[in-house]
Amino acid sequence: MSIQTISAKGARIAILVAGLTVIAAPQSVSAGDLSAQQIIDGLKVSKTRSLSAPAQPALTPSDLDFVKSVRGKTRSLSMGDRDHLAEIAAKRPKIDLDINFDFDSAALTPRTEPQLHSLGKALTSDELAGSVIMLGGHTDGKGSDAYNHDLSERRAEAVKRFLTETYHIPAANLVSAGYGKEGYKNPSDPLASENRRVEVVNMAAKEQATNK
Repeated sequence: MSIQTISAKGARIAILVAGLTVIAAPQSVSAGDLSAQQIIDGLKVSKTRSLSAPAQPALTPSDLDFVKSVRGKTRSLSMGDRDHLAEIAAKRPKIDLDINFDFDSAALTPRTEPQLHSLGKALTSDELAGSVIMLGGHTDGKGSDAYNHDLSERRAEAVKRFLTETYHIPAANLVSAGYGKEGYKNPSDPLASENRRVEVVNMAAKEQATNK
């Protein structure tokens, strides 16, 4: 067999493999999307300390009482409530899961649906069902504080509505809060699209949330 024949066969194989790779690659999921299992692993409350997953600080009785008092609430949260939630959330299991929005919009877009479905499957799994989950809305840096606060609340509510309507997660297990321009994901570029997002935090596991 000549070198030219071998080369031609090699080229055809390379083209075939490349074609199969394109066909097999999911077209609707972005590179940054997390699977349902990755979301579960990120939001599970770690009860034991290890090198890979240090145990989270336990909720104090007063913090747990506060989480229970605001569960299911939405735009009635006061500024003090939002700040208290953020303080507790800083110590709770969370994931780097961003549900991005178009500029000046609280509408969910088709490109976010794969990630929303992964989130819904994760929150209805045996490991996370019944947990109290906070959905924290954020905006980019353009516009007034008051306008962006309202927009961020509507973004958090849009995700909450998707989860309750599509996955029948009880509204009482979801807390939506708007943080406006606070907490940029990309502080070096306040106008960056990744700042327009909803973050997800496991505020209390099922056994904590149902403890009387």
